[in-house]
Amino acid sequence: MSIQIQAFAFNAFQENTFVVSDGHDAVIFDPGCYTKQEEAQLFEYINTNGLEVKAILFTHAHIDHILGASYCQQAFAAPAYLHASDHSTWTSVKSYAHVYGFENYKETEVPTHQLTDQQELQFGKLAFKVYHTPGHAPGHVVFYHNSGFVINGDVLFKGSFGRVDLPGGELETLKKSIFEVMFKFPEQTVVYCGHGPATTIAQEKRTNYILEF
Repeated sequence: MSIQIQAFAFNAFQENTFVVSDGHDAVIFDPGCYTKQEEAQLFEYINTNGLEVKAILFTHAHIDHILGASYCQQAFAAPAYLHASDHSTWTSVKSYAHVYGFENYKETEVPTHQLTDQQELQFGKLAFKVYHTPGHAPGHVVFYHNSGFVINGDVLFKGSFGRVDLPGGELETLKKSIFEVMFKFPEQTVVYCGHGPATTIAQEKRTNYILEF
């Protein structure tokens, strides 16, 4: 089975939204599309490739990762998944969206499907294992695919790591997630990040400045 991974850099934060598919079934990760043009870009990719969206998965619920949640749930009628510890992160977005200039943020209900640590998800032929990785956000999770990649949101970045100065962030907790979860994946694992380019576990174990803390 051939897996396709398509990235879109959406909204003012240049947040990476990913569509993972097998040529038919697809899963959307962290839809950050905000403008009509961004929504159309995502829809066109799904439609042109004849994909059927089976689920919308959220690594966490910071504003830049959920700006397209309302649109995607309406456009694709797919179930949405979030860790329970990030429900309050999700509901708080409406109170500060305007501060970041997102005056047209469309509030939508908290996803009803809950993600849990070590959970195994199956959508058609697409399978992922969920790992709870708090520190950047209380309910942050990553999604590992056994072909050798992980959708890791804002835990690790190439040469960096997720900020911990937002509500629910905590450095020691994030370090634990990185050292006890992320760095346990095979070194050749490709890490798809919530911002910026992809990297590998091997590269980050050698060079990431989390090692200096």
